[in-house]
Amino acid sequence: MARTPPKHLKSGQAAEDHALRYLTRHGLKLLTRNYRSPHGEIDLIMHERGTLVFVEVRYRRSTKFGLAAETVDARKQARLRATAEHYLLNIKGTSDQPCRFDVVTLGGNPVKGTVDWYPDAF
Repeated sequence: MARTPPKHLKSGQAAEDHALRYLTRHGLKLLTRNYRSPHGEIDLIMHERGTLVFVEVRYRRSTKFGLAAETVDARKQARLRATAEHYLLNIKGTSDQPCRFDVVTLGGNPVKGTVDWYPDAF
């Protein structure tokens, strides 16, 4: 019998879906979703005009405990960089492409809440 995922995982998945739709509407093309390496996970890997875009999606229902963007600290950035390097070394044809790291934050309702996109965030 399949278990229902916890509410926070459902919200996170809905937020990631919303971010993907938003970025696609703005011209990015999805290459990979939830890429995992020994160092961590990258939510979305996309392509925009010859550039690989590694996207971290953050969702916060409220700002009571801070902004979603504030959670992408130096430690998280280091894990994202290491995971991106793993991707570049292991996926054929990607090692010579320019790349950047974007952060997409969502607030409120994960399906139709506010979206903030930070291209080349770090």
